[in-house]
Amino acid sequence: MRRSIYVFIFLLTFCFSTSAFAYTPYESTQRVWICPEFTFHTGETLKNLKLGYVELGNPKGETVVLLHGTGGSGAGIANSPVFGGALFGQGQVLDAAKYHIILIDAIGTGESSKPSDGLKASFPRYNYDDMVTAQYRLLTEGLQIDHIRAIIGFSMGGMNTWLWGIKYPNYMDAIVPMAASPCAMNGRNYITRKFISDSIRKDPAWQGGNYTEQPKSAQFATIYYNFATNLGTAQLVQKAPSYVEADEMVAKAFAAPYTVDANDILYQWEASTDFNPVGYQNIKADILVINSADDERNPIELGVCAKALNEIGHGTEFLIPAGPNTNGHATTFNANLWKDAFAEFIKNVPHGNQ
Repeated sequence: MRRSIYVFIFLLTFCFSTSAFAYTPYESTQRVWICPEFTFHTGETLKNLKLGYVELGNPKGETVVLLHGTGGSGAGIANSPVFGGALFGQGQVLDAAKYHIILIDAIGTGESSKPSDGLKASFPRYNYDDMVTAQYRLLTEGLQIDHIRAIIGFSMGGMNTWLWGIKYPNYMDAIVPMAASPCAMNGRNYITRKFISDSIRKDPAWQGGNYTEQPKSAQFATIYYNFATNLGTAQLVQKAPSYVEADEMVAKAFAAPYTVDANDILYQWEASTDFNPVGYQNIKADILVINSADDERNPIELGVCAKALNEIGHGTEFLIPAGPNTNGHATTFNANLWKDAFAEFIKNVPHGNQ
C-alpha cells in the first residue's frame, strides 16, 4: 500500500470536451477498473461493475483524485480551462509535473457502468452512498491506496465529501466540500430535481425505461433546471436584461445538441433523493467548506454549514461573494476563486489522520 497520498474528489455538474488534455506534459490514459461484484444499498448486486477514470500527470508524484458531478466525467474536469487550467499547470497548486492525477467517473456516468449500457431501467438503483462506497473500493482495492490527503467535492461531490468524512473518518486528513449543504435533501433543491425525474417518468415516450427514441422531456427538464439553479441572479440579469435576450438564451439552449440518455439522467438525479449526512458531528478530518453567496441550491441565509461546523467543533467556511461575474451554484467550479484559500488551508493540515 502507498504512503499517505493527496486525493481530491471533485464533483462537477457540467460536461466539457474530452479531447486533448492541455494542462500537463505527461501522457493521459483512460482506464477502467472492474469491481468483481458490487452490492447496492437496495441489496441489488451487479457483477463486473465498471469504474472509469482518467490518469495523467507525474506517475511518481503524490496522487490527486478528482470526481465530477452529476452528468459529467473525469475527462471533462481535465479539459476545463477554469478547473484543470487553473490547477494543473506549471507552478499551480496541483501542478501535474508534481502530482499523479486520477479523475474518476461516478457510477452512472462516463466510462462507469450505467443504465444505457444495456440494462436500462433494470439497472440497480444507486444513491450517493453507493457512489462513495465504489470510490473507496476503487482507491483501496483497485489502486492500492491506504490513506488520502484530502477530498474535495463540488455540488454532488460536496455531498459525497460529507459522506466520506462520516463513512471513512480515518482515511483522509482533510475534506473540502464545495457548493453542498450537510443536511437532508429538501426544499427547492429537491423540488427542482423532482421536476426532472417526474417529467421523464410521466412522458409517454419513456415507456417504463424501454423507449426506442429518447423522450423529449429529458432535455426540457434539464434546461429548466440549469436556468433555475446555475447562473446566479446578477449574471442572469446581465445576460438577459429583457425578454428579448432571455428568449434568445432559451432558444440557443434548445438548439444545442442534447445526447444524454433519459434513463441515465433519471438515475443520476434520483440518486440524490435520500441524501442525509447523519453523523457529521463525528468527522475527524480537517474541514474547509467552500460556498458562494449566490448559490441557488444552497442558500447561505439558512446557515446550514455554519451550524454544522459549530456542532463538529472544527473547520472553516470560505464564502465567495456574489457579483456580476459569479455563476450561482456553478460559481465554485471556477477554481481561480478559491485556489489560494485552499493552498493556505492544505499546507497547515497535519499528515496522517489515522
